[in-house]
Amino acid sequence: MHTTNSLRIALLAGWDSDEREISLKSGTAVEVALAQCGHRPLHLDPAIDAPARVFIMAAVIRICWPAGTRLWPVGLSSVVIGVAVFFLWIAPDHLISGYRDLWPFHNGIVGKASTSIPSESLLNPWVLGWRTVRAVVIVPIVEELFWRAWLMRWLIDRNFNRIPLGTYAPAAFWITAVLFAVEHGPYWDVGLLTGIIYNWWMIRTKSVADCILMHAVTNACLSAYVIATGQWQYWL
Repeated sequence: MHTTNSLRIALLAGWDSDEREISLKSGTAVEVALAQCGHRPLHLDPAIDAPARVFIMAAVIRICWPAGTRLWPVGLSSVVIGVAVFFLWIAPDHLISGYRDLWPFHNGIVGKASTSIPSESLLNPWVLGWRTVRAVVIVPIVEELFWRAWLMRWLIDRNFNRIPLGTYAPAAFWITAVLFAVEHGPYWDVGLLTGIIYNWWMIRTKSVADCILMHAVTNACLSAYVIATGQWQYWL
């Protein structure tokens, strides 16, 4: 699973209730991070590009971390769910030969399942290590701040700070799940199911930390699977 330019809006989760703008310095960092966190080509050596994306995104997250957000999850159930979602993510391709080549998952709208990592870097431990750090540490924080800490509340009330974390509203729940699916391109089917599960867990725990842990476990399992099996297409 990956992150896109949703980082810009994810940072809104760190704004005060008066919706003051972050400083010009922070804004500049955000603009750089937008290029770094997505998959747009930066024409850098992969050995430089891989750690640069991590450090820049980590710096922006640190600057804009939402005040008062609890850092520690409440239980290990998030780990179990994270592992279960990993198996959900790879199940269709194991159960149905050529599944991801079927038209709904391979077309001009959703694209095709292929990695953004240059072929010459696929066996480079340095690049793969930093790509794993990005997937396991950075992406879960950015995406959970965006999808479940911000968007699910913003869809209920534009002054989202008035809405407690984990508040359920049908429209917000399903719009967030569908958009989460769309973000994952050719994996939109498992992305939709994952979005439903992640949304449900936020409602159940009302904890950003638990959702980040769950998401991190899923991505850790997927990263280990990708490297062990060479199924690079999961790293879009």
